[in-house]
Amino acid sequence: MTNDSELLVLSSSPHVKHKNNTRRIMLDVIIAMLPALVWSVVMFGWRPILLTAVSVLSCISFEYGYQRLMKKPTTVNDLSAVVTGILLAFNVPSTAAWWLMPIGAFFAIVIVKQLFGGIGKNIVNPAIAARIFLFVSWPSQLTGFNEPITDAVSSATALGALKEGIIPEGLTVLDMFLGLCSGCIGEISALMLIIGGVYLLVRRVITWHIPVSFLVTVAVLAVIFPQAGGNLEYMAYALFSGGLMLGAIFMATDYTTSPVTYKGRLLFGFGCGLLTVMIRYFGAYPEGTSFAIMIMNLLV
Repeated sequence: MTNDSELLVLSSSPHVKHKNNTRRIMLDVIIAMLPALVWSVVMFGWRPILLTAVSVLSCISFEYGYQRLMKKPTTVNDLSAVVTGILLAFNVPSTAAWWLMPIGAFFAIVIVKQLFGGIGKNIVNPAIAARIFLFVSWPSQLTGFNEPITDAVSSATALGALKEGIIPEGLTVLDMFLGLCSGCIGEISALMLIIGGVYLLVRRVITWHIPVSFLVTVAVLAVIFPQAGGNLEYMAYALFSGGLMLGAIFMATDYTTSPVTYKGRLLFGFGCGLLTVMIRYFGAYPEGTSFAIMIMNLLV
């Protein structure tokens, strides 16, 4: 006869132990997003903080409430709901109505995440799915960009002009790289997003495979098939406009909805880049990043 201390615990492979846990990883992601959030405050005032706070609190509340209602273990302490809330806020303009955030949070947390079994079981990125849901339901709210509060920047948006086959007037590549332009809260500054991405690479939270293959695919296709201006000029506008950097660095690299092998990640990034360009060129909407990532999520 064996006592409790001698019982074996059986579980399926892989049997890997690592110092990183979900909470530590999510905390690193939150830290990596802070430069983009701070920059949005510089450009648009304090409203991005309001929208982000409402989004995060809504995500936490819905996750906690659903798990209590269904008598499941509470997992809000792992910070995954916080990350979803920040990413959701990053995908709306500072002019968006605050009540959109609880609606998007409910869709992301309850419909996309919890109904599929919770963290690690959702088949698409919750923040992306919620962003698309809000965009389709309230398109005017998601495209009503306001002028930044800094007089020295441009209020022009590049994607609309590129969709028309012209280079946007009064908006340089440097403006978009630095974030001196209009756009959604978390997507305007490629520089701040890249800083966050480098932090995640150094912390080994993500690998380079998905972001690089994603961005390189878009860059190559933009050079080969420019819609306006010179080849390299159009490529630069294509890379730094819209939510491409945000999607490639922070959303396509989601552990649950992306491949686990390096070759799979390269193929995944290639597919995201190809679909992004196809939707931008031939779709009804000027931006295709979110749709591309969600489609590839479904193929993982």
